[in-house]
Amino acid sequence: MIMIDDKVIRDYLDSQSKCIDELMRNSLPTIKKIFQILNKAKKNGNKIYIMGNGGSASTATHFASDLLKTSLTKNTRKIKAFSLADNIPVMLAWANDTSYENIFKKQLESLIEKNDIVIGISGSGNSTNVLNAIKFANNEKATTISFTGKDGGKISKNSQVNLTVPSDDMLTIETMHLLICHLFTTLLRKSGKPLFTY
Repeated sequence: MIMIDDKVIRDYLDSQSKCIDELMRNSLPTIKKIFQILNKAKKNGNKIYIMGNGGSASTATHFASDLLKTSLTKNTRKIKAFSLADNIPVMLAWANDTSYENIFKKQLESLIEKNDIVIGISGSGNSTNVLNAIKFANNEKATTISFTGKDGGKISKNSQVNLTVPSDDMLTIETMHLLICHLFTTLLRKSGKPLFTY
């Protein structure tokens, strides 16, 4: 039987708590701004596209799911949310025929319209396929948002709004990204009368 020192558990949980504290101290204006963008997209019927690689891909799918159902409120418009990480055949086709760096941009070329929202999730802030899609979305007059970590990377500098998790640990960054997505879902539910209770 492998014995785990309680200190390892406490240190890990403490590091998550400290990261949340830092987000509360430094990121509230950015969080409020992103919420306003999402809420406006809901009211205006603009589409929200979300993307990421690896763990960030699962966060993109999770967030899209929450926006499509969990965030619903009575007597208001439904959000139009899509994860660009979900269509495996089209991603593989673009990766095979061009390069992996185009798997999100090429999808947006067929889908995006002015005033849509594009959200890129990248722990490093340097995922080239996310960066390429963000740059394309900017040129198409969409609103671009990124959730990053570490120093924010290139994506933070090319997004119109960026929220960087104050950590260099990828597991912590991914945990905080999902927490932030759940926060936005909660804020959208609070903006009206929730259609579902959990």
